[in-house]
Amino acid sequence: MPSYDYVCKACHKKFSVHLSISDHDKGKAKCPRCGSKRLEQRLTAFTAVTSKKS
Repeated sequence: MPSYDYVCKACHKKFSVHLSISDHDKGKAKCPRCGSKRLEQRLTAFTAVTSKKS
């Protein structure tokens, strides 16, 4: 399940949340501090870990 980073526009808390892609697309994320859904998604680096050695 992907992790998404947000900043709440109401209380300015930065947080990460694990959501399925469909839940993310439906806007189901909310701030853990104040419960607001007025969020701004932050850009983050993506890293994939595989077991195959090159």
